[in-house]
Amino acid sequence: VQLQGGGGLVQAWDSLRLSCAASGFNFSNYIMGWFRQAPGKEREFVAAISWSGYPTQYADSVKGRFTISRDNAKNTVYLQMNSLKHEDTAVYYCAAGRFFDYGLGSESGYDDWGQGTLVTVSS
Repeated sequence: VQLQGGGGLVQAWDSLRLSCAASGFNFSNYIMGWFRQAPGKEREFVAAISWSGYPTQYADSVKGRFTISRDNAKNTVYLQMNSLKHEDTAVYYCAAGRFFDYGLGSESGYDDWGQGTLVTVSS
């Protein structure tokens, strides 16, 4: 189970931090990822972080603006989003997985998902 928080309505160029608190599994053994789904579009990969916190991986569209991090003591993964753009508007999902046949950006490797949190960026 993963409980998400931190979404909301912000203006372009603002910052926002999403959090995802996990329970029911050994968090420190899982790779954690963030995905998003914009209105009318398919869900897409945003960022991923390994068990130890390094390495990380980002979609090109968010590289340099978003930072994924984790606190294994708190069973929580974060997504710090800076310089937000209107096109970042989406429902954001955290996800957990251990085995990735097709890379960290593929949804198929993730088997536990958060409920999603809406981020709306006004232009």
